[in-house]
Amino acid sequence: MVTDTGGINDRSFNASSWAGMQAAATANPNVTVKYLQSTTQGDYIPNINTFLGENCNIIVTVGFLMGPATETAAKAHPTQKFAIVDCSYASGCLTGTKESNIDQLVFNTVQDGFLGGYLAAGLTKTGKVATFGGEDFGTVTIYMDGFADGVKYYNTKHGTNVQVLGWNETTQKGSFTGDFTNQTKGQQLTQTFISEGADIIFPVAGNVGLGAAKAVQSADAAAGSDKVNMLWVDVDGCVSAATYCPYFITSVEKGIVASVKATVLSAAGGTFKGGTYVGTLANGGAVLAPYHEFASKVPASLQSELAQIETGVSNGTIPTPTKSPVT
Repeated sequence: MVTDTGGINDRSFNASSWAGMQAAATANPNVTVKYLQSTTQGDYIPNINTFLGENCNIIVTVGFLMGPATETAAKAHPTQKFAIVDCSYASGCLTGTKESNIDQLVFNTVQDGFLGGYLAAGLTKTGKVATFGGEDFGTVTIYMDGFADGVKYYNTKHGTNVQVLGWNETTQKGSFTGDFTNQTKGQQLTQTFISEGADIIFPVAGNVGLGAAKAVQSADAAAGSDKVNMLWVDVDGCVSAATYCPYFITSVEKGIVASVKATVLSAAGGTFKGGTYVGTLANGGAVLAPYHEFASKVPASLQSELAQIETGVSNGTIPTPTKSPVT
């Protein structure tokens, strides 16, 4: 596996992809896994080439930004199996002729983002919630679209006017820190949102989100109360960043572990086909994590509404419009 620049311990999509690799090795004793870490985007091609030289059975790359390097390698080595997380031809991360030796693992996170937005709108006390991204591309903004859609749906159902700071779905413009590593930027941006009245924050920024968590923690400490809370992204934050679990209402998750495990095992078992896997609410690939410490703080009535909405989104009776394609 080749990581993106967020690193193997990003508590997000790199870490969960590696967990999927390890799960495959556990499931099949004939599978051995290893990773190379990309410090900069300039490391993508050399790292892929290293694994090509080692004749790895499958090379898993992680993240939207790795699309061009992965696609170039796949074209040059048509018998080499590849998988890429958070990237597909439809999302624009892969741009040429579809290569049959790339397994694209993407997630319709507009669906669980929708649930997260509805939940945030139902819990906010200030009437303002906020979201921001690490970098401005489809697999980030699809979360933000879903979050905004969920807030709008709550407003429609309850006659409220909860505002979303940091993202305008209509213009597809919003707040981004510019990377997935600089926690200070995440902390500063979150402090700005809090000063503007937001009391629930949803960072879609990998490790940058830890900076947001620090800002939330500081705001609560200064207030001496449960003033600000947040949602985590990609993985269950109470597992990956347990220190901040008291501030995580829930996490808007991707089923990265299961999908990476499956593609590695398919390569090992001779059933690899390439193509596109899309994680959804219906197949468990895009879900909300447990509430953990917020289980008693989320009203039963709101939990009931969310259960009904989950059913509606899954079966298509509740639309989740978005301008960020995944398939």
